[in-house]
Amino acid sequence: MATTERDYYEVLGLERGASEAEVKKAFRSLARELHPDVSKEPDAQERFRAVAQAYEVLSNPETRQLYDRYGHAGLRRRGYTPTEFDLGSLGDIFSAFFGDDLFGRGDGRGAARGADVGAVVEIELADAFAGVTRRVEVEAAVTCERCEGDGAEPGTTRAQCASCGGSGRLQQVSRSVFGEFIRTQACGACGGAGSVVERPCSECGGAGRRLRTKRLEVEIPPGIHDGQQIRLRGEGHAGVTGGSAGDVYVEVRVAPDERVERDGNHINSTVDLSIVQAALGAKVTVPTLEGDVELEFDPGTQPGEVRVLRGKGMPVLQRFGRGDLRFLVNVTVPHRLTDEQRRLLEQFEQLSDDDTYRRDEGFFEKLRSALR
Repeated sequence: MATTERDYYEVLGLERGASEAEVKKAFRSLARELHPDVSKEPDAQERFRAVAQAYEVLSNPETRQLYDRYGHAGLRRRGYTPTEFDLGSLGDIFSAFFGDDLFGRGDGRGAARGADVGAVVEIELADAFAGVTRRVEVEAAVTCERCEGDGAEPGTTRAQCASCGGSGRLQQVSRSVFGEFIRTQACGACGGAGSVVERPCSECGGAGRRLRTKRLEVEIPPGIHDGQQIRLRGEGHAGVTGGSAGDVYVEVRVAPDERVERDGNHINSTVDLSIVQAALGAKVTVPTLEGDVELEFDPGTQPGEVRVLRGKGMPVLQRFGRGDLRFLVNVTVPHRLTDEQRRLLEQFEQLSDDDTYRRDEGFFEKLRSALR
């Protein structure tokens, strides 16, 4: 998408020092203007996605700080991927961000979307490498089976609300020198439903919902990063009076692995060589997230050298390819020597000269020699 690399502050029309409230206000304004349900502009959908992505980054202190310091490249390095929003439901998008409806109202019948629920799942780095399925438990309101969400005891019916006459809305008229102003709001007596329960359901007490423990299977994709969330659509609290259910947002926490260190999509590790192995060359077995592998080191391997295995790192989340697996060579020096070992090392030092420690020509030295 052409707008993905645009400055997020520019997308929202803000200065870099904008406050959290200003970021939220800018997104609300642009969302009302650009959502495809409202705007007929041919690029409205693409522009709305750019605005939603900008708000997603700038409304989160962690991603905003990362973006301010390193820009889009920093976000990609840390595995950030924008959330894919279903543009068919404007209210659901706004509820996901703010927990309320975009236009600050219900549907006129008391229907309300259920709230979202948060959960946390912990996995190992090896699980993040291969992908795994985990079960999570959440407490969520579900539709009462006895009254089917109506709130009234089966066999009875809801009565028309006397306060609003069944409309679910109340109007308040005020007069001023500029004329009459009419303010419409949801009826407080019936909550906007237009009807009231005279005989509440014996199971849910008239609420139409009951709290239950839900056990959900979460498919965690390969390459997921620590702190990223997975959205389980429609698994949150049930809606009220026919409203849609909320979502469950599962935060994935990836435990560090003592064998390796993750760096974005790359994996860093170390390999220890003795001074003899480094001098004479050796084959060494090293652990990886895919099992042990054997690395061969040439004679004269130096401490600080890095061996890179291309495409052997972490999978790139929701894309093709993998990062690299990088090994930093650490040459270990003995701490304690026997008399015989000391004698042999001293003898080796006496037999050594400048040529013993002379490094081979590097690429640029070889190039200069060839040109000469």
